Amino acid sequence: MNRLQAELHRLYLLPSPTGETAHSEDSGLTSPDGRVRAMVLELARPADWSALSKLWQGVQEDWELPAPAIAVSGIDGYQLWFSISEPVPAVDARRFLEYLCLRYLNHVAPGRIDIKPSVDAPSSGQMQHAKMVPALWKETGRWSAFVAPDLAALFSDEPWLDVCPSADAQADVLSRLVGIKVTDFQMVLLRLSAAATTATSHRALAATDSGGGEIAQGHTERAASGISLDPKRFLLDVMGDKTIALHLRIQAAQALLPYFEIQPGSAT
Repeated sequence: MNRLQAELHRLYLLPSPTGETAHSEDSGLTSPDGRVRAMVLELARPADWSALSKLWQGVQEDWELPAPAIAVSGIDGYQLWFSISEPVPAVDARRFLEYLCLRYLNHVAPGRIDIKPSVDAPSSGQMQHAKMVPALWKETGRWSAFVAPDLAALFSDEPWLDVCPSADAQADVLSRLVGIKVTDFQMVLLRLSAAATTATSHRALAATDSGGGEIAQGHTERAASGISLDPKRFLLDVMGDKTIALHLRIQAAQALLPYFEIQPGSAT
């Protein structure tokens, strides 16, 4: 095992069911019982480090968590690779990144954001995770790679490497990182969840009190064209949209509760 492989295993990979280190880095990102140590958030089409850097800085300054690794995807985006010291359920990992997007990327079109792991099981019945970095994309002949924070902005126009990155250089970038402690992960997840629920309620209240003014376009909104300018209608649409994560639909329902009254003599 070379230095790069050792760093990848230290930060992101899981042991195989037999207790041995996984031979394939990609297969080592998920466990048979649906747990992960790696969480990957990608912002693409176009790559926009100025937007993603706010999230990268926010997790450190606002939540006092270790910095995630920064990677160029090899195609058209940036990625943040979060490491957790011990495996956590993939559902919780995804919720963690969704809440971060709600807080720091609520102005970004949802179609530009990709979160891994995927908890929607494909037809094969296996969970999907990100492609390990560094890797060659055969379609383009370009490479994904981890990059140092002070160099990240240089890749905005070309978020890739034309040649295979040095394994030692990649190991050097990762060697400066540490994983999030599980207790810190769980605590921040609870705080993010509470903050998201409070923000949703406040936005609905403000929009209702002002007669249905501008609605903040968060990550829960539809990727389709346009949303209703009526806040109740918007929240109802979110609540009924089965393509939106269940916990976000529940938040919409909670935000709606104070604004619905049963009228006397109502037929419903």
